[in-house]
Amino acid sequence: MNWSEEAAKALSKVPFFVRRRVKKRIEEEAASSGADLVTVEHVRRSQKRFLERMESEVKGYQVDTCFGPAGCPNRAVAPNGLAEDLDNRLRRRDLKNFLKERVGGPLRMHHEFRISISDCPNACSRPQIADIGLIGAVQPEIHEGSCTHCGACIDACRENAISVKGGLISIEREKCLLCGQCIRVCPTEALKEGKKGYRIHVGGKLGRHPRLAAELPGTYLLEKIPQVIERCLDHYQLHCRRGERFGEILDPSDLRRLEGE
Repeated sequence: MNWSEEAAKALSKVPFFVRRRVKKRIEEEAASSGADLVTVEHVRRSQKRFLERMESEVKGYQVDTCFGPAGCPNRAVAPNGLAEDLDNRLRRRDLKNFLKERVGGPLRMHHEFRISISDCPNACSRPQIADIGLIGAVQPEIHEGSCTHCGACIDACRENAISVKGGLISIEREKCLLCGQCIRVCPTEALKEGKKGYRIHVGGKLGRHPRLAAELPGTYLLEKIPQVIERCLDHYQLHCRRGERFGEILDPSDLRRLEGE
């Protein structure tokens, strides 16, 4: 549906973590009135209704994704069905009723458990401030025999993590963000894909006491992600007492247990 410039500007002021949901409600509001253009009046009516009925909009969790599935060229990984799988796992937990018992009052959007998936280190879906954030990663492996020292990988690396010393490729692993751009531009496959999956961040949040998520060590294969998510949800539901965010009930000793084997 088309949006007027004024309506689009009003939508941009809605907090990002509910913007997608609010946009859907606004378009439903416009469609129900027979309009084919969303106006600022539709926005105002929908926002008012959304605020008045916020608890009915809360479903207990959110799974956000980046633009990767729409064909973003920066994707380090391209999983099939990961977001849908995680959504199903969260839905089976019945987190809305769980939170109702813990919060003891009206539910608000900030009570929801959030998982954010970004398919590359650009992290467009803000995984660092979610309860669980996934960032796509692919480790470059060096195959020296086919390197022609063209320098394409050096030019592609925005972290300045790659150099050629003594005729050999060198990657500073502490600088590398595992984005895979160097692999894509290598014309001779001197750099190939190694371990591929996601980096996992836990415990991020905004609000009055914001914090960035802590990263679990390593890169997790796609098939291992659900196991880590389940451990995180078990820990959350065991220790959440008053609707706290995940990061508020985590301490450094918990991170090791979440990693698993």
